[in-house]
Amino acid sequence: MSRPVAAVTVDRMDEPRNFGGIVLCGGRSSRMGRPKAWLPFGPELMLPRVVRILSGVVSPIVVVAAPGQDVPELPANVEIVRDEDEALGPLAGLAVGLAALAGRAQAAFASSCDVPLLEPAFVRGVIDALGDFDLAIPRDGKYHHPLAAVYRTQLEPAVRRLVAEGRLRPVFLLEVARAREIDVAQLRAADPLLCSLRNINTPSDYEAALRDAGFSSDA
Repeated sequence: MSRPVAAVTVDRMDEPRNFGGIVLCGGRSSRMGRPKAWLPFGPELMLPRVVRILSGVVSPIVVVAAPGQDVPELPANVEIVRDEDEALGPLAGLAVGLAALAGRAQAAFASSCDVPLLEPAFVRGVIDALGDFDLAIPRDGKYHHPLAAVYRTQLEPAVRRLVAEGRLRPVFLLEVARAREIDVAQLRAADPLLCSLRNINTPSDYEAALRDAGFSSDA
């Protein structure tokens, strides 16, 4: 049975008060060659920029970092939590973030730290698609974007079960939860170029994003 693909309304501008945010920054940044959280992006560093953009839409926000990882200074109301095992990847980080938000938010928009062109209207569009589902996730053909998705905090036990079973790909969560898949075409009204899905993985990605944002690439 195919999962429902959402039609998204993106013009609702009221701030969703019961939605938090999770920003994962514990990756190794191996292709970039230096920690992505610390990359300069105009007057900001990458992680604080993503947190700032997200905080305009959701609250509270937790940042999930690797054990012992040094992170840039963040607003006092942003909580930093730590991966229990940095080798387990983003699904395990999501579990840590959901646990940190339990009792404070009904659901959370999950993001990586390397999306400096994230659009607030895109975040609102994904949140609006959640409805009564357990998660709402953008889909481009057969490819899903688990770090541009919304998850109910009550999914934490299911996420932890997948991690314990060694099923570490976030897409496995779609098999055990009620998922609403959002065709990315439905999100173009909020983000015409889908810049919110543009990860910065390599130096060339970084230089291109800086250039497109109107910033110098000589950092």
